[in-house]
Amino acid sequence: MATDTHPFLDHDGPIAFAHRGGAGDWPENTMPAFAGAVDLGYRYVETDVHLTSDGKVLAFHDDRLDRVTDRTGVIEELTWDEVRQARVDGREPIPLLEELLRTWPDLRINIDPKHDAVVGPLAQELRRLDAVERVCVGSFSDRRIQQLRDLLGPDLCTSLGPKGVAKLRAASFGLGRRHPGGRCVQVPVTAGGVTLVDRRFIERAHRIGLDVHVWTIDDPQEMHRLLDLGVDGIMTDLPGVLRDVLLARDQWR
Repeated sequence: MATDTHPFLDHDGPIAFAHRGGAGDWPENTMPAFAGAVDLGYRYVETDVHLTSDGKVLAFHDDRLDRVTDRTGVIEELTWDEVRQARVDGREPIPLLEELLRTWPDLRINIDPKHDAVVGPLAQELRRLDAVERVCVGSFSDRRIQQLRDLLGPDLCTSLGPKGVAKLRAASFGLGRRHPGGRCVQVPVTAGGVTLVDRRFIERAHRIGLDVHVWTIDDPQEMHRLLDLGVDGIMTDLPGVLRDVLLARDQWR
């Protein structure tokens, strides 16, 4: 685990993240999903953000409404008044990130900015709500991560982008020694048919002060295996399953 611990990562034992609030149990990225995770005792959730055409930062994964709501359209082309009419799974409204941050002031939120346009407004929102140290930003875009680091400075916790992950994987085989930046690494077990998360990868990350979080894990046996390897956090769509695994290991905090 990291030695110079950022407030976001200051947790006793492995971190349990409710991915999209617990997308396997509730309508994803909705207030009932986040509430369900909090009721189970979760202190960490994961969400995604997009920007409406009139500048509102939404907690929503897709760039379109079509897959999970009863409406259609591209988020960046719609106003907040239009988006707020949509219902996820036909039932629940799409929340603003502000609503999530204000409803649970102690909740820590892992945020994936899904579009370049949301970067600046997200930084402004986190500053305005005094929430910078409550979040960690991760993205498939190295550019977005760096832009947010530049905007918010060292108070912001970020995970490694794709280039940083590649450097860390190479370093785990003794190739390259530079610190890839970031406070943690958040990755799937495999990517492109290549195993990322193994004991060597975890040990190298820990050696340079990075926590290792793995997504998205729903199988209890795989959860146990990864925890035995020494990962520092797991993201899951099934919060109850991960909670039971950690309880069985006396690692639920």
